[in-house]
Amino acid sequence: MEGLMLARVLRDLQPHLPARTLGWAFPDETTAALLIEGLGNLVLSYRPPQPVLFVSRERLRGDARSPFQRYLAARVRGDLSAAGQLKLDRVVALHFAGETGFVDQAPTRIVFEVTGRNANVLVLEDGEGFSGRIVMAAREITGSRNRFRTIRTGGQYSPPPPYDKLDPRTMSDTEAQALSGLPLGRWREKVDGLGPLLSAELARRAGLPFSSPPGDAWPQALAALRDVVADPTVSEGVMHGGAREAARTEKAAALRKALREPLEKRVTLLTNQLSDVTRAEEGLEAAVQDREEADLLMAYAHTIETGSHVAVLPAFDGSGERPVSLEPQLSAIQNAEKRYTRARRREEVYERLAEREPVLRAELDEARARVYQLEQAELETLEALGAQLQQERPEKSQYGARFTTPGGFEVLVGRNNKENATLTHRVGRSLDYWFHTQGYPGSHVLVRTGGRELPLPDILYAAQLAAAHSKARGSTNVAVDYTRIKYVWRPKGAPAGQVHYTDQKTVWVDGVAPEA
Repeated sequence: MEGLMLARVLRDLQPHLPARTLGWAFPDETTAALLIEGLGNLVLSYRPPQPVLFVSRERLRGDARSPFQRYLAARVRGDLSAAGQLKLDRVVALHFAGETGFVDQAPTRIVFEVTGRNANVLVLEDGEGFSGRIVMAAREITGSRNRFRTIRTGGQYSPPPPYDKLDPRTMSDTEAQALSGLPLGRWREKVDGLGPLLSAELARRAGLPFSSPPGDAWPQALAALRDVVADPTVSEGVMHGGAREAARTEKAAALRKALREPLEKRVTLLTNQLSDVTRAEEGLEAAVQDREEADLLMAYAHTIETGSHVAVLPAFDGSGERPVSLEPQLSAIQNAEKRYTRARRREEVYERLAEREPVLRAELDEARARVYQLEQAELETLEALGAQLQQERPEKSQYGARFTTPGGFEVLVGRNNKENATLTHRVGRSLDYWFHTQGYPGSHVLVRTGGRELPLPDILYAAQLAAAHSKARGSTNVAVDYTRIKYVWRPKGAPAGQVHYTDQKTVWVDGVAPEA
């Protein structure tokens, strides 16, 4: 049941309020029917995944079958004084005035969340709006079932998270213009109260394709939307064909989200790495200053007293005297050497990052292009992309990520220090091959050969994996050492993943993942 459908039920109910209630009936364990004088039964069916709220003239009977239903029958009494909806969301509040008698019953509220598989009915203390203390709930929701919000008797009720959408009952033609570039099937992303079925009904009434933007025909689509607001009923044809199309749209949206999330993470990572290049470039200015000060210290070291905190030295360019801070426990020469080392380190960092910058920018452009393509792709394209990515994704292994060389050898890549140690010292056999990037932290790469020799294409494939899974990722001409497992050992007392090795050979590859 969708937001506009609920609004229609409440709209039909409003003229009868306040209304005298004649008691509850419970046709089954997840249905409560409130008999209203002069109207019929207001039925709350809260069985997931298809809860509904409707008015029925049918005579309904049944005793309470659960503690919650018994509480409704005993405590939720009196006139139905008001009924409201949270925007056009699938959340409805019913206000009861309470009653006096041998045992007085205080005013209460029922909040009905008509939200698919999360459907729920709650009794709240009397109050305004959609907040208050929960007196009783049909379904209690704990943190183990929902980490975003809990629903427990005695706790405070929190309605579903707020959102920002256009209200189709009040939006202007100007506001509606923003919808002209969206397919009708996606109007519900911007318009409150629409769901899959009403979106399909909207397309039927507009006489326009479900999956294409209305373009110049948007006034026709807008008129159909206003018609749906006035009469949110779904034709029989839409219940079948439209529901099927809506299901396709739902599936496409889910696939698009699943495929987009890793790409967006990739865009964020690459953007941050390019920011590192900018920061390293700024560090060059500090490196220039360090070298100038180190040159001055070396030139005038004989004039600087040991233990000084500051030395005021004449600049080489004749621009006057220049103060240079010192570490008093170090000599002038040692202060200069420290500055040279710091400058050299900053320059090396910049050179390494600057070398990677073109690769990073190309990867960033590609990732952004793929995000854009996902937004435009139809279901069939999304399914093909999903299948392709599933094939490209290495099979998960208990010990590292799994790949296969061109020659058919199994390759395992450690994903952390613990897995590195496991692959090298427990999984690998003495004649298997072991790869690691020279001079950079990174993954241990194990090629399981069963004692056979490793052809050059397989060596290069494994070496590229080692370079791509190291701090040298994205660089060119990366040195990668490889040797047999029997020549790799862990020094006594060394942390997991730290090894020494001998009898190695070295190949130079680019730090990008090899093609499958």
